[in-house]
Amino acid sequence: MTPMMIALQFLTILPIRLRQPPRGEESGASLLWYPVVGLVIGLLLIVVQWLLADLPITLQAALLLGFWVLITGGLHLDGLADTVDAWVGGRGDRERTLAIMKDPNCGPMGVLALLLTLLVKYAALITIIESNLWWVLLVAPWMGRWLLPALLQTTPYVRPGGLGESIYEHMPRGWLPAVLFVHGFAMLIIGGLAWLVVVLLFAVGYRALLKHRLGGTTGDTAGALVEMGEALALVALVWSNGPFGV
Repeated sequence: MTPMMIALQFLTILPIRLRQPPRGEESGASLLWYPVVGLVIGLLLIVVQWLLADLPITLQAALLLGFWVLITGGLHLDGLADTVDAWVGGRGDRERTLAIMKDPNCGPMGVLALLLTLLVKYAALITIIESNLWWVLLVAPWMGRWLLPALLQTTPYVRPGGLGESIYEHMPRGWLPAVLFVHGFAMLIIGGLAWLVVVLLFAVGYRALLKHRLGGTTGDTAGALVEMGEALALVALVWSNGPFGV
């Protein structure tokens, strides 16, 4: 179960301790478990929401969002901020974009992207709690961690020595499509087709932009997709499954 432990250690702050540093093959195989980690995060969100059920809805949503950020260590929020800063500051130039992305400082556009993304999630959580769409809390992080390996499976990795390079080089390209299909089909059964089409169309468009500007993806741009995919999944699931939906 080492690849699963690697995935849990990387994508959450759960106290996972590995006896030794993972080998490249194990890091690559951990991609198979990313959607499962999304399910774990979703289950934890459902439990936390149940524990907070007696509080006012707006407070529930705020605390739930805070837990969501905490359990993931803000890992992908950092990627989102770096990506937006680099995309705006790069002005269409590949090397300039990659250089800005490596800068640990967060510029105003990155801060704005974080605020807007968290605001969308907060508003969606309020609606989810009001409408008792508790199962959406399971599907959104599940989708976010489905999109990440899907992006790496279909897109070149362009950051030499980056965090994701070893994972990309050793990922199980034969098994990963089958795993993604099984999880994707399960999400389709649970949430329906409309929201899934919306999220996938966004992901395809985002990948096209990455290919055009950078020639591929980096760890930061992959993390940004997780955050934007989660936020969009929340909105699309509410839209397509709520009492006011399609």
